[in-house]
Amino acid sequence: MKAIVAVDKKWGIGKKNDLLFSLPEDMKYFREKTLNKVVVMGSNTLKSFPNGKPLKNRTNIVLFPGGESRDDCTIVQSLEELSKVLKNYNTEDVFIIGGAMFYKTMLPYCSEVLVTKVDADGEAEVFYENLDNLPNWEMVSALPPVETNGYTITFTTYKNSSVKEF
Repeated sequence: MKAIVAVDKKWGIGKKNDLLFSLPEDMKYFREKTLNKVVVMGSNTLKSFPNGKPLKNRTNIVLFPGGESRDDCTIVQSLEELSKVLKNYNTEDVFIIGGAMFYKTMLPYCSEVLVTKVDADGEAEVFYENLDNLPNWEMVSALPPVETNGYTITFTTYKNSSVKEF
């Protein structure tokens, strides 16, 4: 399984249950990487989407303890239930997409993280683990920086050398 995230210079990812920046190129990248794949998120991430609706053309799985079932996505009540549901999918097609606590919980089980680095400080309230400081993580690729909506962003890929079984 993989994670996909956009971070600022301080590895910040969000503020007031919203993204830090409007980055059209990053949104395009996110769509390209996750289209027709499985996206897994916490309940606040689902609530942050327009009208609280899941992402189109993807299988949406939401960890939502106490949440009622929905027709438009799969709700799981626990990590144990999530583990059982994810066994139905190719792990290469599974993307963790937030929020902060869910990213932190699932990071040890991810083989790869696609990190969009934004060359700015978004004054974040919530942060992603700084993968550069974690012993099992290594940046294995970085595309040339691109400009989008006044920001310079770099698409990077990190690999985990010690993936835990989920």
